[in-house]
Amino acid sequence: MTDPRERPVLIVTGGSRGIGAATAKLAASQGWCVMTTYLGRSAAAAAIVEEIRSSGGEAATMQVEIANESSVKQMFDVTEKTFGRITGLVNNAGVDGGPSLLADVTTEELRHVLDINVLGPMLCCREAVRRMSTERGGAGGSIVNVGSIAARLGSPGERVHYAGSKGAVASFSTGLAREVMKSGIRVNCVTPGVTATDMVSPERIARMAPSIPAGRAAQPEEIARAIVFLLSPEQAYVTGAEIMVSGGR
Repeated sequence: MTDPRERPVLIVTGGSRGIGAATAKLAASQGWCVMTTYLGRSAAAAAIVEEIRSSGGEAATMQVEIANESSVKQMFDVTEKTFGRITGLVNNAGVDGGPSLLADVTTEELRHVLDINVLGPMLCCREAVRRMSTERGGAGGSIVNVGSIAARLGSPGERVHYAGSKGAVASFSTGLAREVMKSGIRVNCVTPGVTATDMVSPERIARMAPSIPAGRAAQPEEIARAIVFLLSPEQAYVTGAEIMVSGGR
């Protein structure tokens, strides 16, 4: 078996389910060593790792609080100790913060959504840049941030605070891409539409389906393909891009 340290190394936050789990499995099948993270779903995260390993891939998982600076640093330290130099990051972990009208959302919930959906990816990106930057002794790399179609549609009447947090992710991705390209780092954003994960109830999927030109929700694997496409070094000229995977919505 190939030494895992000769393979590209990827962190996928929120990799115990849905889009994160699908991304981890697909990336591993294409030769990445994958570290996934979870907050409370340790059994689910371990099951994804076991599935990857049973298919011949290299994977591990760890508990991480992505809005906590020391926890994020530890995530990178452990990943590099386990697999070697990190060359990829997928910021997928997030919360939807709803449904609720803004007038009914507590300040505590607003802080929670912004901490996980905005501060978390920023902390992870900052640490990734510090380690990947060719100007700081790194070997370059690729970052993919996971946004949401809600950022474009606003999600009125349900979760405008969530939409605002994902709008911040898209804007941040654009700016960071321009800032770090000369440091050998690419930054892109994948924007999913309604996706069939356990974060979205079957009732909501059925209600939303008529507004989606494709007539259905996306499967997590369909979002994962776009993410892994952008991670690939074959896309060396693609940075600052936002790929919509929304079924035309």
